[in-house]
Order: sequence, then C-alpha cells, then structure tokens
Amino acid sequence: MKMKHAFIVMALGAVTALPSLAGVSPHETVSVKIGDNNVKITYGRPFSKKPGTDTVRKIWGDLVPWDKAWRLGADQSTTLVCDKGISFGSVAVPAGTYRLYLVPSEKGTSKLAINKTTGIWGIQKDATVDEKNDLARVDVKKAAVDPQVDQLTLSITPGSAPNSGVINIVWEKTKYSVEFTNTP
Repeated sequence: MKMKHAFIVMALGAVTALPSLAGVSPHETVSVKIGDNNVKITYGRPFSKKPGTDTVRKIWGDLVPWDKAWRLGADQSTTLVCDKGISFGSVAVPAGTYRLYLVPSEKGTSKLAINKTTGIWGIQKDATVDEKNDLARVDVKKAAVDPQVDQLTLSITPGSAPNSGVINIVWEKTKYSVEFTNTP
C-alpha cells in the first residue's frame, strides 16, 4: 500500500509541475541537403504569446529591438552547421559550425550575422556582441507575411539556382530571407 501511495504522490507532483513548462520555448533542428552539402540550423522557438498568458507580444521593434543584435531564437545560441563551404554572395563561409544572430532594421537593411563563437547562451542582455568574432554580416530581404506566424520559424528551402538554398526567418508578420550557394 505504501508503494501505491508513493506512486500517486509522484504522479501528482509531475502533473502539478507541468504548468511551469508552459513558458519553455521548444527547440528544433531544420536540415536540408543542397547538392552534396548537409546544411543544418538548430534554434529555440519562442512564441508571440507571453508565457502563461493569452497576451500577444509585439515582436519586431519591441521584444526584438530595431538595429540591435538579436539572438535569433531562445535559450542557447542558434547554430548553423554545414558539411561543406557555402557563400552568401561574395561572402565565403567555410565548412563548420557557426552562431547566427540577426540585426533587424525597420527602415534600413537587416543583417544576418555569422559568428565564429559557438556554445554560448544567446547574446549579451544589452544586445551587444563581440563583432570581432563575426565571420560576416550579410544583407537579408524583408517581406510582410499574412496571416501572422505565432511561433518563430526558421527553414531552409531550395534556392533559385542549382546547389543553392535559402534561409528563411518568419515571425509575427515579417519574413527575412537570404540565399546561399555551395562553394566548390
């Protein structure tokens, strides 16, 4: 009887702990094979709704400030892994693992940063990064989306040319995208 009682207490404890998980951003890995190159992005997927409420947060220009570095996800830094080199226009990115972050701009050109420092937690609270470790910052295209996307979504889709792909970042009513190609 004591064993049964202990099991019930543990089960009730687990059930009452579930609401505390409501604010946790799930993590996801998206990957695609472009030609003979495996390209993968791992990131945390925050929601537009404030954790534990029905309040929808304004994302761009509020939760994510304009013209400052943003971690491009939640929790651990967003990472890009490519088995072979890729290039964003004239910017070559050798095979390896990189940290990604975004510098969104309301009126100017938004940038995707490819940073050589990996394994860290997001970015600094004051939205600064050690730019000397940026391999590059590349321009991203910004477009409106409708309907609104409630959860940050990153994807990698085939590009417009052979051996090319597109990194897409969609949240709220905005989509950022940048095309890359495999390097020989």
